[in-house]
Amino acid sequence: MDRRELFSSLFSSKSKEKKEIVVRPPYYIDNDSFLKECVECDGICSTFCEEKIIVIQEDKTPKIDFTLGGCTYCDACAVNCPHEVLKVEYKKNIEQTIEIDILKCMSWHGTMCFSCKDPCLDDAIEFLGIFKPSIIEDKCTSCGFCISVCPAQAIVIKD
Repeated sequence: MDRRELFSSLFSSKSKEKKEIVVRPPYYIDNDSFLKECVECDGICSTFCEEKIIVIQEDKTPKIDFTLGGCTYCDACAVNCPHEVLKVEYKKNIEQTIEIDILKCMSWHGTMCFSCKDPCLDDAIEFLGIFKPSIIEDKCTSCGFCISVCPAQAIVIKD
């Protein structure tokens, strides 16, 4: 392999592609049931979402879009799911982990910013002094309220 091939393979668009993380409403037991049952539905769960963060994808399955806000775990989507893919009995915390990218975070670079801490319903974001926020994993419910308010888009979802 010559130098040109090496650099083109390192910087090709394939290496930069990111797999989209689909965040589901926190009321399901089996991920496959979305593909089996939701195709028969008109996205009713999204119409009952109080925060309007459930969007229906092209494959007719629901996902949470944290750029629109966060989940209050209000149960409305589960209570109104006609195919019982979402059920209140299956309620759990959202399974994805939320992290702060310290390279993007303004506070980690000396700008006083509390945008992520203020909307956190679980008091799961702590600051070292007035800078350097971090997420306390055992307090965080992955509700996502911190994501849409971050001015630097430094809060990311990990699968």
